[in-house]
Amino acid sequence: MKNFLIYTLATITGIILSSLLFFIVMISSLSIMVASGDKPVSITSNSVLVFNAGVPVPDRTDPNPFAGFDIINMTVTQAPGLNDIFKNLEKAADDEKIKGILIENGLMESGWATTEELRNALEKFRSESGKFVIAWSDYLLLQQGYYLSSIADKIYINPSSSVDFRGLSGDVMFYKKALEKLGVDVQVIRHGKYKGAVEPFMLEGLSKENREQISEYISSIWNHAVVEMSEARNITGNRLNQLADNLEGYLASGALENGLVDGLLFRDQLYDTLKILSGLTTDDKIQLVPMAKYTKVPGTKKTISSREKISVIFASGNIVMGKGSEYSIGGTNFADIIRKERKDSSVKAIVMRVNSPGGSSVASDEIWRELKLAAEIKPVVVSMGNYAASGGYYISVPGTKIYADPTTLTGSIGVFGLIPNAEKLLEQKLGIGYETVNTNENSDFLSPFRPLEPFEKNVMQASIEKVYTDFVSKVAEGRKKPFAAIDSIAQGRVWTGTEALKIGLVDEIGGLRDAVSRAAELAGLDSLYVVKELPSVQDPYTKLINQLSGNIRMSILKKELGASISFYNDLKELGTATGIQARLPYLIDIH
Repeated sequence: MKNFLIYTLATITGIILSSLLFFIVMISSLSIMVASGDKPVSITSNSVLVFNAGVPVPDRTDPNPFAGFDIINMTVTQAPGLNDIFKNLEKAADDEKIKGILIENGLMESGWATTEELRNALEKFRSESGKFVIAWSDYLLLQQGYYLSSIADKIYINPSSSVDFRGLSGDVMFYKKALEKLGVDVQVIRHGKYKGAVEPFMLEGLSKENREQISEYISSIWNHAVVEMSEARNITGNRLNQLADNLEGYLASGALENGLVDGLLFRDQLYDTLKILSGLTTDDKIQLVPMAKYTKVPGTKKTISSREKISVIFASGNIVMGKGSEYSIGGTNFADIIRKERKDSSVKAIVMRVNSPGGSSVASDEIWRELKLAAEIKPVVVSMGNYAASGGYYISVPGTKIYADPTTLTGSIGVFGLIPNAEKLLEQKLGIGYETVNTNENSDFLSPFRPLEPFEKNVMQASIEKVYTDFVSKVAEGRKKPFAAIDSIAQGRVWTGTEALKIGLVDEIGGLRDAVSRAAELAGLDSLYVVKELPSVQDPYTKLINQLSGNIRMSILKKELGASISFYNDLKELGTATGIQARLPYLIDIH
């Protein structure tokens, strides 16, 4: 027995020491990887810059050096954001070593508005630098990828590849029957006949109003894309729609015959083509420079030294109470950031980049208040990304000027509340009983263990109506329009950026770079100003310690779920939504 205890204790001690040693080695290895990643990078002549369009592009490169850490493969690969891609394209245009750009398409899309901004930036690079842009796909060229690639000099695909060119569809998932089977009843209180965010919980299919708005905004996105692709590829809009209707370009041979692509190339043939375009022979070596690596290549332009700044605040994700996380917009955190920039005399203008489907109405109100105060003393320009809807539009309203991409989804001015009733789940499914003891008549108001009483529903409805009225009033004030005019286009309805411009919800069509330029103009700044990107970077090592377990879990989930990780995240957020919500409909997948 004594020996058994000794061996057991020794085994436990060994496990603890081994785990500690592994942790120290891993931290040391990551530190070396990060340190080496900060060093300047040099490239050779006749290089080609590679833009990997097969991974989602965030608005901002994650400043956390461990953001791209793959615990399974022990590698760090950061996905460059729009901010760094724009800088890289400007740098590459003047870099004699860069002969052109390869767009390498893949299976994960970035959203239509983000794709629009990338396409515009690549088109500017090609037209102003005179360098080539070639697009290629190895497996399946998706529609967003094709739209992006349409500005290239040539589009090539693998002979065994396909072109997913069929027009747009919007998918909405419904949970009503599943919840009924579980014994959960979701009680919905809302204002806005188009507030489709609640429909998955109360209906088995789309309402007439929601079907109408989805049809209109996906048609708006597609019509815009067709016009742009028609001009770029010299194919009439009618012919493009005909190709989509008949799926004539799905097979590689059909895509080539109908002019959707310019050639069918294997990878080795692609490399030979790039070599020739770069002034090399097929026997020479060519350096393909990933976008993330090129970020570390020093530019030729001198660093601007100026006290005058434009603060660009990146607000991406759901709007939540408190500080939030790196993937959400915390009301308290962003209100503090805006307040600090408002009081900083060296900050001459603020650009708020909003990429959010909305969220907590209270948190949205916190951010709205600080942005309104800021707009009273300095220019505030809002740039909308893929989404700036509901709460995302709420926080945009105080902007001096509001920019949206043609395919941005915005508006959705409406509110709702979800109160789950798990009475049947507990009693009939799980066999769990409960009793409630109150001090007052309504002490258990909004209890998840029973249905709402009529009086309670009236109280909740009154609360929803107040928030909606407040929302519409603030939009009317910000857009300088009568309440009735905003109410008529509100009701929770979603609009594209093109439609929003027509009805006065935004001021200009344009992207992030346009918004920054306009902010400088409004502030009376010349080219000598510094762009300050926020939120600030947290100490990477503290962040690693705090989030290591979460990173490991997410790395495993991403490896198992792939592109379906977005559905997991949506369902996870569904369970954390509390209070009155101003949010875009859940799980609208436009593809």
